[in-house]
Parts: sequence; structure tokens; C-alpha cells
Amino acid sequence: GSHDSFSYWVDEKSPVGPDQATAIKRLARISLVRKIMKKWSVTQNLTFKEQLEGGIRYFDLRVSSKPGEIGQEIYFIHGLFGIKVWDGLKEMNSFLEQHPKEVIFLDFNHFYAMDDSHHHFLINRIRSAFESKLCCVECVEYVTLLYMWEKKHQVLIFYHHPLYQEYPFLWPGNKMPAPWANTTNVHKLLQFLETTLGERSRYGTFHVSQAILTPRVKTIARHLIRGLKNTLVHRNLPMILNWVKAQKPGVMGVNIITSDFVELVDFAATVIALNDLLLEEDESAT
Repeated sequence: GSHDSFSYWVDEKSPVGPDQATAIKRLARISLVRKIMKKWSVTQNLTFKEQLEGGIRYFDLRVSSKPGEIGQEIYFIHGLFGIKVWDGLKEMNSFLEQHPKEVIFLDFNHFYAMDDSHHHFLINRIRSAFESKLCCVECVEYVTLLYMWEKKHQVLIFYHHPLYQEYPFLWPGNKMPAPWANTTNVHKLLQFLETTLGERSRYGTFHVSQAILTPRVKTIARHLIRGLKNTLVHRNLPMILNWVKAQKPGVMGVNIITSDFVELVDFAATVIALNDLLLEEDESAT
């Protein structure tokens, strides 16, 4: 999976998003401030299509309306506005059309400046984009690749808002817990990942290990121009990747792992390779 999957493009000319504090919005009237914000808002370099081609199958999504804009269009957002959600969904669907055995997880987990009419608009966009590819809510244990292939389903949508109850193809957000370490310290991050894996409920949900470091205000203040990638990610990714390599998949192990800048190391290939351990277990059991 990728963290803030959509943030490969953010619009530094647009107003700052409603996910930011009032003080930041005021400061961001200065174009230089928005340029600096971009350096800290972008967590991916690859487009959706490039991420899909690189092996990413879980997408972490934050969305918002544009206050003051006529209509109900919804955009991706991380400090600054990204592309229209509709354009991203179409790009993903195009990949799925070409690869009918691939399955993706779309996790809509933060909503800003959205009332119920915005939600219904977005949900109808999701339905229009994927139609019969959408997998309705089911016991997590039943949702195997074989199950998906038989039903010709390719998309699971997780929707962290009470309106999920009105649509059979929206999975509740609590089926996709993604505990967040909220630290700049790689050792604390790895400790947190270990602890939350140990607390993972045995059945009934997916689970996201967020292998990401989060800058604090003072981190940004000290390294304004360098940005997220050069300050936190480059230096710590090798240690995070070593932790990934040491994991085991399965009921009590890792399930979905997310990272920033997924192309900087062999992140996707390393996570995918963990599945070979399950095949080895099957072979030794037989």
C-alpha cells in the first residue's frame, strides 16, 4: 500500500485545504509558503497508474469539496488540493479493465468540508467508475482471490463515514484499522508496528501497518526547504524495509503495509515476496 496515495500532484496555486488550521490558511496566502507546503504535502512520486504497475494494491485516500466552488465536485487533499477523485477512479478502473484478475483496496478515511449531499455525489461516482467490479461487504475470511475471481469483483471500498450503511458495496472503516505511530523516530515507529501487530484482532478485519514517519511542526521549521523526502524518508527507509523483510504474513502477522515514496526502494516487491512464506507453509503442511 501507499500512504496519501494521491499526493503525487498537489496544486500549489489553489487555496489551502480545509484540513489545515486557520493560521496555516492565513500564512498560505503567500505563494512561497504554498511552495514549502508542497514539499511536505507530497508523499508519493508515482501516479495511480504507475503505483498499480509497480505492485501497489491498497490506496490511502483523503478527500474534500472545495469550499466556495459551485457544484459538488470532490478532490483528493493533503494540505493542498490534488486531482479530482473522479479522474483518479477512472485511471484505476482503466488498469483493472486491462488486468481482470487484479484486486485493489480503496480506503476513504478522511473527509473534509463534505455534507451528506457531497457524500452521495462521491459514492455515486465510485459506483459509476467500477460498477459490477465492486465487492459487497462480506466476512473478511471469505474474501479470497478465488472468491473475487469467481464473482468478477476487483474493488473493495472502505468508507469511514456512517453513510456506508446505506450502500452494500461500502465496507465500514472499522474493517480496515490503520493505527498511526505519529512519530519522527524510526525506532519508536518499529516498536509501535510490533505492538499493534501483536494487538491485531484474530479475525474479522484487515489490518494496515503504517510504516511511515510523521513530521512535527518543529521538524518542518528546522528543515523547511528540504521537505519530507529529504528530511525523514531517504534516511530511514532502509531500516523500515529491513523490518518489512523480517515479517511473516497470515492471521497473526502482517496484512497490508504502507509507505511513503514507494518507488525509492524495492518496497512493493519486498512486501509481495512475503506471500511466498505462505506458499512454503502450505507445501510443508501437505
